Amino acid sequence: MSEPVGFGGPAEGEWRRLDRRTLLVTTVIMIGVVIGAGVPAAVGMAGGLGLPQAVGWVSAGAVLLIICGTGGDYIRWRRTRYRIGPERAELHTGLFLLKRRSLARERIRSVDLTAHPLLRVLGLVKVRIGTGEQTGAGESTLELDPVTRSEGERLRRELLDRAPGKPGAYGDPTLASFDRRWIRYAPLSFAAPLLGASAAGGLVQLSDWFGVQLWLFAWLGDYFRAVSILWGSLALLAVLALVGAIGALGLWIEMWWNYRLEREPGRTLRVRRGLLTSRSVSIEERRLRGVELVEPLGVRMAGAARVDAVATGFAQEEEDMRSDKKTLLPAAPRALADAVAAQVLREPVSPTNSVTLLPHPRAARGRRLRWSVAYALLPVVILAVLGLLLTDVLLTIAAVCAVILLPVAVLFALDAYRNLGHGLSGGYLVARSGTLRRTTVALQRGGVIGWTVKQSYFQRRAGLLTLTATTAAGEGAYHVYDAARGEGLAFADEAVPGLLAPFLEPEPEPDQDQDATPRET
Repeated sequence: MSEPVGFGGPAEGEWRRLDRRTLLVTTVIMIGVVIGAGVPAAVGMAGGLGLPQAVGWVSAGAVLLIICGTGGDYIRWRRTRYRIGPERAELHTGLFLLKRRSLARERIRSVDLTAHPLLRVLGLVKVRIGTGEQTGAGESTLELDPVTRSEGERLRRELLDRAPGKPGAYGDPTLASFDRRWIRYAPLSFAAPLLGASAAGGLVQLSDWFGVQLWLFAWLGDYFRAVSILWGSLALLAVLALVGAIGALGLWIEMWWNYRLEREPGRTLRVRRGLLTSRSVSIEERRLRGVELVEPLGVRMAGAARVDAVATGFAQEEEDMRSDKKTLLPAAPRALADAVAAQVLREPVSPTNSVTLLPHPRAARGRRLRWSVAYALLPVVILAVLGLLLTDVLLTIAAVCAVILLPVAVLFALDAYRNLGHGLSGGYLVARSGTLRRTTVALQRGGVIGWTVKQSYFQRRAGLLTLTATTAAGEGAYHVYDAARGEGLAFADEAVPGLLAPFLEPEPEPDQDQDATPRET
């Protein structure tokens, strides 16, 4: 259990150590690692050394690795201490080079708790304290790995409850909770095909480890000789799609089971979720600059959307850049997503659904059609050239690809054009774009710190431009693609008055002398 350095009970400002059971956690993890890596290694070495000798070498290496890993963690535990003082949170660690890290308490914006299955069994958590500042080398965070769950909850309450309120001060604290019906959206995400492809790659790698890769390739060759290439490929793709869908379901359940979005009295949003690995993510409301509705194509066709927070402090560190870190609501029915977005922003109606977005000029549609058709024709042209040089079979494949890809490219281009839009809703700037992944962002107009106006050569000829609103929150930049030149500049000036006005060129006044009818002489 966590214990103070010295005598007496834990008090504010007193140095404390991490929980000593970190040694047990490290030992168990190292055993799992050496078993996972040692079994394939022993099988591979058995062919040259013999099974007993291979097992002996692998066992010796495993024992050495476990001793080194546990010993290193013991040194880390002995040399790590932390304390929460009235003004600062401090962490000291290191063997030869002592690292001292200190965060001012008034700048702390998040206290996140994570516990994988082993930590949960032991009643431990990893605590990550962050300021939300974009600094390098983790200077804006402190990690306590691990402490007891009660200690983690105490730290979270102590560091975030700056203005404790009475229970019920904000009405029902639960904004959204887990619904089993949301599981049906899991196979519709992009994770399913990626997991299917990963399963195929993993199977090839495992066959190599166990020395059966040649047999696997021979079986595939016999399979395609027994059936046509087209039907054989479709069958394999169907199997991979099924495997990917099952994997996506499992991943979704692991990530979002027991999900709950709550508003706490200290004006903090808290997301709790996880089946095996529990996670608790806190976002101070004063860090929020808006929300983003994300609709991957499959999820959008099912009438669902995901809600992400647009908040400061998520853009710098790799762990914070993961989408699940800033997600407030997983894929859920679109009406519920809009309702949750409105509650998060404390608005009667979500800005993402309260304004009719302005459509973009037809020239924007032409640009998308040209680019989409060009991308579709690229593999067709390559296959056609190779077919002329090598075999007529490639010419047939090129023709089939053209028949399939060109209509799909046109449909995607038209959908991308229909999805373009922008507008103003109260204190929010709203912009929408995308087709495979449509996003609708509602960004606080006060959170925009600058505008970037871009025009390519072809955009200038078409009278279009791309506006980019820069902000310290979220991705740091949100785009309004291919807006009409005059209307886009006026929109940017109205969204944040005075920010763009000094750079706008006034329209030239007509020359009265040139427009007047010349007098006869």
